[in-house]
Amino acid sequence: MSSDTNNPARKAEIAKSKETRARSLARRLAMQAIYQWQISADDWEVILHQFEENQDYARVDGEYFRELLEQVIAEEKELLAVIEEFFDRPLAQLDPVERAVLLVGVFELKHRIEVPYRVVLNESVDLARKFGAAESHKFINAILDKAAASLRKLEVKAAGR
Repeated sequence: MSSDTNNPARKAEIAKSKETRARSLARRLAMQAIYQWQISADDWEVILHQFEENQDYARVDGEYFRELLEQVIAEEKELLAVIEEFFDRPLAQLDPVERAVLLVGVFELKHRIEVPYRVVLNESVDLARKFGAAESHKFINAILDKAAASLRKLEVKAAGR
C-alpha cells in the first residue's frame, strides 16, 4: 500500500494547495503594505523590505507580493480611475483599507487574467471581512463585480452572468 506522499496526484494536489495559500498570503500582505504606503507615503521598496522581515513572509509567494506592491503603486491612478467608474461618491471618501483591497483586486482583474475573476472577488471579500469595516465586504464585492464585468467581459459571460 503506497502512502499519500508517494502518490503523484496527491503530491500535485498538496503543491497546488500550498501555492494557493502562498498567493492568498501574498494578497493579504500586499493589501497591508499598500495600506501602509497610503498612510506613511514611504517608498514601496522600504515597505517591501519591512514586510520581508515579517515572520509570515517565508510562506508567501514573494514574487507575487512584490509584483502586487510595486505595480499597484505604480499604476495607482489608472486603477483608481477604474474604481471611480463604479463608485458613487468621491474617491476621497474611500477608507484606506477598502482602497487597498480594491486596488489589489482591480490590478488582478486587469493584469492577472490567469486568476479567475471569482477568485479575485472571493479573496478581496475575505480581506474586507477580516480588515475592513463591518459591511465593507458587500461594497467591495459590488465594486469588483462591476469591474469584472467590464474588464473580463468574456470570462464573466462564459460564467453565465
